[in-house]
Amino acid sequence: MSDQTPPTNDQTPPTSQEEALRCGFVAIVGRPNVGKSTLMNRILGQKLSITSRRPQTTRHQVLGVKTEDHRQTVYIDTPGMHIMHKDRNRAINQFMNQAATQALRDVSAVIFIVDRTKWTAEDDVVLKRLSSVTAPVILVVNKVDWIEDKSTLLPWLEELGTRRDFAAILPISARHGTQVDQLEDEVERFLPESEHFFPEDQITNRSSRFIASELVREKVMRQLGDELPYQMTVEIEEFRTEPNIIHISALMLVERDGQKKILIGEKGDRIKQIGREARLDMEKMFDSKVMLKLWVKVKRGWSDDQRALKSLGYNLD
Repeated sequence: MSDQTPPTNDQTPPTSQEEALRCGFVAIVGRPNVGKSTLMNRILGQKLSITSRRPQTTRHQVLGVKTEDHRQTVYIDTPGMHIMHKDRNRAINQFMNQAATQALRDVSAVIFIVDRTKWTAEDDVVLKRLSSVTAPVILVVNKVDWIEDKSTLLPWLEELGTRRDFAAILPISARHGTQVDQLEDEVERFLPESEHFFPEDQITNRSSRFIASELVREKVMRQLGDELPYQMTVEIEEFRTEPNIIHISALMLVERDGQKKILIGEKGDRIKQIGREARLDMEKMFDSKVMLKLWVKVKRGWSDDQRALKSLGYNLD
């Protein structure tokens, strides 16, 4: 006869142990215009970082928080690392490079994005800066949907693998979401056991004022020529919430009188279009009706003035 007591009907079987909480920071880095912001927006399932086809759209670190069950991943979208040429050796360019480099500190993993089979000197800049990083680096080859001859991809991935001991190499399309789930699974492997840093429903550390200023700047980046967007910034002078409506006043700063005329447009047509498109995005983001007012002001030399940059919110967090 067995000494073991048989279970009675009121006993419940033991439940499986819950998975430990995991949380960590993951930096998304790369040269300008490789799809860093598009990737973070895709992962979050909503627009947080502004995007355009123009390089250096992102100027600040932007944290995107994704919480799923036991894991919370805090992605850091960064400005594109770029070579400091004489024609863009302004204080704002130095700030962007510093912001991207700073994001590599104390992270659990790094996502290094490159553009298809294009490798440039600025990719070498990023790779060199990663040489001192001890966190695992996942290499992401983005925009593979644009590669016409898919037979060139595998040899390229193998060649990239010789440049560094990457934790993984993944071809993806951030725009279409191809293999982004697999990338998130790779990232999870490196998240340490930790309490979550942010509430479950929080998606960023950035304020509504910051997001509003970025949405205005995005519309300028998308509409205007090569020079003006890089010598323009946005300052929110008023952000006032009332029942069912948010009042926002935004000041667009440029460096020359001619730029002001371009930004306003003939009979104010351009600034009206910028305001209309920005307001629609704000209403979607803030889930509220928005009353948006825009002004343009000339502030000469702001992009090469350290004190002016700090007063405009260009601070290393």
